Amino acid sequence: MPYLTQLADVARRTGYPVTEVPGWKTRGHGPQPEVYGVVCHHTAGWGDMHVVRDGRPGLEGPLSQIWLRRDGRIFVVAAGRCWHNAPSTSLGHTNSNSIGIEAENDGRTPWPPAQLESWWRLCAELCKEFQIPVSAVRGHKEVNRSKPDPHTLHMDDFRAIVARLIAGEDDDVSAKEMWQHELPVPFGSKENPEWQAGNILVNTAKWAKDVRETIATLGAKLDGQTVAIKALAEALAARDDEIDVEALVARIEAAIEGITVRLEVSSPAAP
Repeated sequence: MPYLTQLADVARRTGYPVTEVPGWKTRGHGPQPEVYGVVCHHTAGWGDMHVVRDGRPGLEGPLSQIWLRRDGRIFVVAAGRCWHNAPSTSLGHTNSNSIGIEAENDGRTPWPPAQLESWWRLCAELCKEFQIPVSAVRGHKEVNRSKPDPHTLHMDDFRAIVARLIAGEDDDVSAKEMWQHELPVPFGSKENPEWQAGNILVNTAKWAKDVRETIATLGAKLDGQTVAIKALAEALAARDDEIDVEALVARIEAAIEGITVRLEVSSPAAP
């Protein structure tokens, strides 16, 4: 198989914008002998197309045929063989027989919907172009035991979406899958660090309701305290004519305002 000079045209079929990186049609570590699979990566950085193109210390570029920007724009970097997966645990996902897609991400940040949809559609078009099964679309972490990418993506779900796109069943795919997509959350636990987007929304709404109720309760208590303070001041004034009721109330309220109030809202149980 020669250099994969059709990659830009394949990418345009996704409907997402495509940038042809100058020199891409002849860039590579020699021709791409075969295409048996697709390997999905994250770059572990931002604005790093040049790293995919030129390489890094100890590893000469190109490192992948495609760089996928966070907004979904597809950059076609190389048409030849790229150093994107070695050593591979899959015979169908070596540097010589698979296409690499490097998605821009630092390995922690949630995936933007546009980037995910572009990625799904690109994989679908690559499967159709090179007549490979959806099962051949793999995450780097699935074909190289030392790699964690692409982070937080469940590749079985990823492949299911790609399969539906190939079958033309793409209505509401993005919205449906995004509600079920799992994201790392700061309030997660070590055992359950990632929550589905739908659960995050539900729990956030629950916390907002708890905060509102807590504030209302504190407000009612404060109103009650104000009444009690005024009554106490008036009682003291009845016993001592020299006591200025308004001044005493103002001093007590000023002292209360100087106290730091801490709101404690319990977190709902993890889904």
